Amino acid sequence: MAYSTLTFDVADRIATITVNRPDKLNALNAATIGELGQAIDEAIGRDDVGGLILTGAGRAFVAGADISEMSGQSTLEMQRMARRGQLVFRRFETSPKPTIAAVNGFALGGGCELAMACHVRLASDAAKFGQPEVKLGLIPGYGGTQRLPRLVGKGRALQLLMTAEMIDANEAYRIGLANAVVPAAELLDRARAMLQQMLANAPVALALCIEAVNAGYDLPLEEAMQMEAHQFGLSASTDDMREGTGAFLAKRAAQFTGR
Repeated sequence: MAYSTLTFDVADRIATITVNRPDKLNALNAATIGELGQAIDEAIGRDDVGGLILTGAGRAFVAGADISEMSGQSTLEMQRMARRGQLVFRRFETSPKPTIAAVNGFALGGGCELAMACHVRLASDAAKFGQPEVKLGLIPGYGGTQRLPRLVGKGRALQLLMTAEMIDANEAYRIGLANAVVPAAELLDRARAMLQQMLANAPVALALCIEAVNAGYDLPLEEAMQMEAHQFGLSASTDDMREGTGAFLAKRAAQFTGR
């Protein structure tokens, strides 16, 4: 599939999606949101892709929404724009294949929201995070008010949302927004290494882990535990489970097939 606002490359079972509007600091316009939706669907649908890395071209990951597209829009149009972005970001979050945000620079507004929708966030030591929407008289519209408190806690989230403060990678790591901070020159290599470590495991089990965490996160604990037991049973019914346990007992490397 051809893309105009991003690039899509596949190597060693890893799809690398790069938002490619460096002259606009990779700001999210309608075309970019649409192509991100197409790209995640392509990655999920391709048999030669086991997981994906999302990053940005130039000095930004994604520096926010394209403000020029918002001018003059009605309340209903803005609500529809928010829902379109939310639905695309949700596809990254619920992808059965692991998604890693390799945050190479500015991740502000919609960019921070996009990174939070990925399963893991690796931050370059040059990365900056923030939700500055209140400076524009807005609030985050792509899930920022919901995912940020789930990641860093209600108090820290409200502080970031209401001050519009921009924080560096080390602070993002300290509060739990970033999973790790790595030197800029090593960012993509480290993301690939982490993803390869994930992809060495059973594909069905990976997908069930993602589904269980997403489905159970906001459930009462007892309901969540029942759901986990159900998913555990499903994983135990797979060829991969039989291969994994057999390989462990035989002291050999497992050869998973994703069935």
